[in-house]
Amino acid sequence: TRYAQLVIGPAGSGKSTYCANLQRHAEACRRRILVANLDPAAEHFDYQPVADVRDLIQVHDAMEDSELAFGPNGGLVFCMDYLAHNLDWLDNALDAVAEDEYLLLDCPGQIELYCHLPVMRQIVDYLQSREFRLCSVFVLDSQFLVDPCKLVSGLFAALSAMVNLELPHVNLLSKLDLLSRAQKRQLTDYLEPDLAHLLAEHGGPLSARYAGLNAAVVDLIDSYSLVRFVPFDVSDEQCVTDALLQVDMALQYGEDLEPQEGTMKQQKAAPSMSE
Repeated sequence: TRYAQLVIGPAGSGKSTYCANLQRHAEACRRRILVANLDPAAEHFDYQPVADVRDLIQVHDAMEDSELAFGPNGGLVFCMDYLAHNLDWLDNALDAVAEDEYLLLDCPGQIELYCHLPVMRQIVDYLQSREFRLCSVFVLDSQFLVDPCKLVSGLFAALSAMVNLELPHVNLLSKLDLLSRAQKRQLTDYLEPDLAHLLAEHGGPLSARYAGLNAAVVDLIDSYSLVRFVPFDVSDEQCVTDALLQVDMALQYGEDLEPQEGTMKQQKAAPSMSE
């Protein structure tokens, strides 16, 4: 089995940083993770991509075309649609992924790509046709989620992407290393939040007026089991390990692997409880 993560989320949320740090962490753990850049507007990232969509098409190509005359957002959507119609371009990168290896797909930040446009769903279908097991990792910036209303907004964006892509889904809270100590203490209420309580206590003057709407929103989000975030702090190696473990579980990574010989010997050598 081969595995792939669709790394998605708003612009500037830390998707490329997540990919680069996960790749470095995997190397230290003797696992091989490849990264492909699917953002035609990307300017910088700290990994060596196995494929870069900018070799196929770039946003400024669409913006500079006098017949198309796209702006930045329209140009990006055009580029992604062009990629969706030329997915065989990805084949070399897909062929480089061996059995039991990961491919991270570093995706653009335009949220409409995941919420209602068919482009990302087409990419998912193509990868599944190539026998990849996929999950989506929705990256949200922790600096903008220490507020109940912003939290609910982020959850709705994540829910919309999950419904559209129809994949196992992990919510990742990024940039924890940039938070102050006071913000980190406050953040613990948001990793597995009680939304009804947060909206009632900290939702501002509109909370009472829209109590019925808030209750319906909480019920909807709770019904999809989305009210949980995996923290991701690039300065904390254990935090990176835990994040990778959560994604591994979502992908059922390693379930088909044969036990290693050293592990088998350790298990045989270990005394039983009755002894």
